[in-house]
Amino acid sequence: MLSALGRTTLLVRDYDEALAFYRDALGLAVLHDSTGPGEQRYLHLGVPGQPGEPAPGLWMLRPTSDGDVALIGRQAGDHPFLVFYTSDCAGTLAEWVSRGVRVKRAPREEGGAVFVHVEDCYGNDILLVERITEGAD
Repeated sequence: MLSALGRTTLLVRDYDEALAFYRDALGLAVLHDSTGPGEQRYLHLGVPGQPGEPAPGLWMLRPTSDGDVALIGRQAGDHPFLVFYTSDCAGTLAEWVSRGVRVKRAPREEGGAVFVHVEDCYGNDILLVERITEGAD
């Protein structure tokens, strides 16, 4: 029986570049950062203060094959790679934009939620959602 979702993988060209975007622009926290055998870096980031053990988050990895390199920035094709929830979509978006985050599709209200599409430093689509009615996802 499953008990929690731990991490999802984000393919990155450069650890420090991805860290700068996800930590400094989006405000995620470093959950774990170490180097293992063969200089493999284990970099995990998550939402500060989000409950759960282990805390859910992103596991950033460099590609290990040419096929994987082609997936950088296209983790989920044309669909959102990540969805973040907020209690203030406009405020969070303004903060992100002030830190250099690029808006991909303007905010809109639909289905009991306000949401906006932004993109990460590689072009992956990230959805920011504020639920304004119960049950909106």
